[in-house]
Amino acid sequence: MRFLKVFFTLIIMSWSAFSSAEVNYHIRITEPQHHLAQVRAEFDATEAAPLTLMLPAWRSGKYQILDLAKAVTGFSAVDQQGNAVPWQKTEKSSWTLEPTTKGKVVVHYTVYANELADRTRHIDETHAYINASAFLLFSHQQKSQAVTVQLEVPQGWRSFSGMAKGDNEHQFVAANYDVLADSPIETGINQHLTFSADGRDYDLVIWGEGNYNASQMQKDLEKLVQHTDAIWQGYPYQRYLFIVHATDGARGATEHLNSTVIQRDRFTFGKREDYLAFLSTASHELVHTWNVKAYRPAELVPYDYLNPNYSKLLWISEGSTSYFQNQLLLRAGLMTKAEFYADLAKRLDKFVHTPGRLVQSVSESSFDSWISLGGDHGTNFGVNIYSEGYIASWLLDELILRQSGRKASYRELHNQLYQRFGKTTAFTAKDVIAIASELTGEDQNLWWQQLIEKPLNFDIDRLLASFGLQWQQAKEREIFSGITAENKSGFALVNKVERDSPAWKAGFTSEDLIVAVNGLQLKADVAERLKDFKAGDKVQISYFRQGRLQHQPLVLADQAKGVGQVVPVIKPSRQQKAMHQAWLGIEL
Repeated sequence: MRFLKVFFTLIIMSWSAFSSAEVNYHIRITEPQHHLAQVRAEFDATEAAPLTLMLPAWRSGKYQILDLAKAVTGFSAVDQQGNAVPWQKTEKSSWTLEPTTKGKVVVHYTVYANELADRTRHIDETHAYINASAFLLFSHQQKSQAVTVQLEVPQGWRSFSGMAKGDNEHQFVAANYDVLADSPIETGINQHLTFSADGRDYDLVIWGEGNYNASQMQKDLEKLVQHTDAIWQGYPYQRYLFIVHATDGARGATEHLNSTVIQRDRFTFGKREDYLAFLSTASHELVHTWNVKAYRPAELVPYDYLNPNYSKLLWISEGSTSYFQNQLLLRAGLMTKAEFYADLAKRLDKFVHTPGRLVQSVSESSFDSWISLGGDHGTNFGVNIYSEGYIASWLLDELILRQSGRKASYRELHNQLYQRFGKTTAFTAKDVIAIASELTGEDQNLWWQQLIEKPLNFDIDRLLASFGLQWQQAKEREIFSGITAENKSGFALVNKVERDSPAWKAGFTSEDLIVAVNGLQLKADVAERLKDFKAGDKVQISYFRQGRLQHQPLVLADQAKGVGQVVPVIKPSRQQKAMHQAWLGIEL
């Protein structure tokens, strides 16, 4: 016991270097091969009263409860004299301490960090990715206090964050916990490139090996950041950090206050389509620096880290960001007009093949993001805030352009959100409707009720024609069953059945394992096998459901092959040309 008292006294003495900060954290990477870190945190015990410390249940940018406290073990606490402080875990993400004197309280715990895919925490022999929401406890009473984070990492590692540097290369400081929670740290063996544009400084930090060209990435990102003025007047940051993870099987990205982390499979940078996907993701995350970080729905202000933050406007947060991402690439010369049209065609094809668009509104989808199931049921009975939000944003853009006589656009609506709410952060649906009404000179409440609060119902051809475009479906036809399946041991495991498709009407469902067609073993994917038939043919499908072999006839249909093309109309009018120019900033 005496040894422990001396040990904890030494721990507290080591905090003297951090006396300028109200809340101090020390993260020591002890066993990277086992994904472990030791965390030491110092809080003020302003009175002899209970002090509750919490770890968020989710992180910003991912609207899903992750229960991050599951990785915390070995919790202990002492006061500034080194005496043990009684504590107990009061909820799944909360620890309540009972200090008996005023002064400092030091807590110590271990974090297991092996969740790279969630972009929360990951440690190995080459790096550590630290999102404070998944690492660092906080006290509600001390959330507004200044923060210092000191890292203790293997020799040769370099550390980066959107936070300002402290007294050494592995120390960071933040104005409060909210800034800390929205400023992830990347430390390890990495490549570091820098550039400046319009008086702003940018860092590109890449962890992992792959077929990327770091120099080309730097040049293209530099082009990208110079075109945000097509939407907003001004910047919410002085410095911005791009973190790229290039490793096996990685995918996804997350926006943060003045940084982003982008994850890509290490070999998905070489082909044009793969590299363009990377740039599109980078653009998406950059847009988020305004749309979500500088201004966001009022229900998300301030963040409640322990509970879902419900909002009917997440389609603006994500869908509108998706809507702008490729427009910025187009204006920066990083995407061709043909590539933009091709992406638009894919989005329209996905829209028409999502039966849930007839069931759920984009407003409802936003509210239900925290419980969104995705997969078969999600596609058939719901929509997602990204793809459906893109379409809703496009419809609103066309409305503003048309009714304002091209004097305003959806870009100006977002600029107004930034100008009006960039300091207070929070906006409401009434604010968006009011700005749209101001820009068009028309009351947009009815439009909002019909297209945002109800399932989207509009004429795709008319929308495209407004901009001098048309959607051309291929003349060639292909067999359509409505089944989407993946290979499982040479058979087809159904993961989606499109509602009202032939397969749906025949009674097929996800998790069916198709093993034969017309009595012959399935030796290729089911779509490939069905190409041997024509529309109207009845085939016998043999499949296992819950381990029981069953047989079911399926009458095949057909559909236009591929996703079609979005192309200019043959003879666009002057009005169509002007709308296209006002929409994308380029000629039709």
